[in-house]
Amino acid sequence: MARAKRHYIPGCIWHITHRCHKREFLLKFSRDRHRYLQWLYQARKRYGLTILNYMVTSNHVHLLIADEGDRSVIPNSMQLVAGRTGQEYNQRKARRGAYWEDRYHATAVESGDHLARCMVYMDTNMVRAGVVSHPSMWVSCGYNEIQAPRRKNVLIDYERLQRLLGAGSYDQMRNSHRGWVEEYLGNGEKGRQEGWTRSIAVGSRPFVEKVKTLLGFRAKGRKVIEGAEGYQVREGSARYGALFGAEKDDIGLENTYSWEINTE
Repeated sequence: MARAKRHYIPGCIWHITHRCHKREFLLKFSRDRHRYLQWLYQARKRYGLTILNYMVTSNHVHLLIADEGDRSVIPNSMQLVAGRTGQEYNQRKARRGAYWEDRYHATAVESGDHLARCMVYMDTNMVRAGVVSHPSMWVSCGYNEIQAPRRKNVLIDYERLQRLLGAGSYDQMRNSHRGWVEEYLGNGEKGRQEGWTRSIAVGSRPFVEKVKTLLGFRAKGRKVIEGAEGYQVREGSARYGALFGAEKDDIGLENTYSWEINTE
């Protein structure tokens, strides 16, 4: 399988997805999901990771991160969280081998309405999977933390999230967030929205065109298309070999836009 190239664009909001190796349910126990979130908290403390939302499922994770201009923060944070989670699990289970798929994937998301849609998509992951009927029933996600802000072990940067959503107050943001989720849940059958996990960027046309311009020659062959989530920059026609067996999942197989610390 061709390995994804990784690029860095400063100042973006990133929807990051990371799968367990071969889609194994290595996060099926609540203790392991809890440990992942504890290490995520450590990443916030150590590196200043700006977290806007999160969802830890049984075999993959979603993170919504705001980049603050230091290109080392997200890679260092992902290395810490993924590495320690995998090490602890393998030690406890006397297991050997990879815990994660080798690369996590990142999609740039525009602030405002598109950020809100991405949040709802993340919040309702386990509802689409048929595990729970409402996000509040799944502990390992950011929905409850947004609705009832914590005083200790805070993961989400509430003030940053409020500003990026354009809310006048936290109460306004919280009420809007709850309303978005309820509206989504009331709209009937839900399918996977591939734009959030298979695109380089999602947003308005000016936003995705800007991302494409910033990529320069690296964007050659990539197309700007209009989808249900907004305009998207998609990969070209490059072929990728089979990854694993196709399963019903919220993460697509062909999101090839990932992260890298470029040194040139």
